[in-house]
Amino acid sequence: MKFLSILLFTILLFSFSSQEKPQDPLVKLEDLSTEFSYQIRYATPYNFIGEKLYDCPVCMLRPEVAEALLQANQYFCEKGYRIKIYDCYRPLDVQKKMWAKVPRATYVGNPYGNGSIHNKGAAVDITLETLDGCYVEMGSDYDYFGREAHIDNYNLSKEILANRKLLFEGMNKFGFNTIRTEWWHFSFRKNWSYKTLNIPLQCS
Repeated sequence: MKFLSILLFTILLFSFSSQEKPQDPLVKLEDLSTEFSYQIRYATPYNFIGEKLYDCPVCMLRPEVAEALLQANQYFCEKGYRIKIYDCYRPLDVQKKMWAKVPRATYVGNPYGNGSIHNKGAAVDITLETLDGCYVEMGSDYDYFGREAHIDNYNLSKEILANRKLLFEGMNKFGFNTIRTEWWHFSFRKNWSYKTLNIPLQCS
């Protein structure tokens, strides 16, 4: 009887400990690889809102999404490029600030509706640069709200169209889909299974 009581206490203690320390649903990309380049615009005032929205320039993703991005980056590296990160996971509270400034679902996911795949840790905003850090022209700046940024706009130079084709096809190989209005945005195909999150960015 005494043995059963001790066993039951041990099981309950383990159960409570597991509840108090749930597994983190996100990982930091920089902990997995040093082969990416970063320009996290929302950690600076240099963005379409015009103010700093993140406490630190960090890229956090679902583990499965991060693994797929690592594979995509390896693919690009073999072709002489690497991925430059603009944005990854975005807390829902930040999404609400964006929506308050630009309530246009064409460009900003409605946080009171379906939100953004960024809020699930399953989307990335990226571009390409050469392995020695040179700029690759994609036809518009990041977060440019206009026809020039649309992926169905073919009124661009052959060089830009070729650069976009490389980016789109490379990301698609590893499970990422585009959206029509933003050449830089890629959502992981399996994002439907992930919950919307509002956890803080891990700045340390």
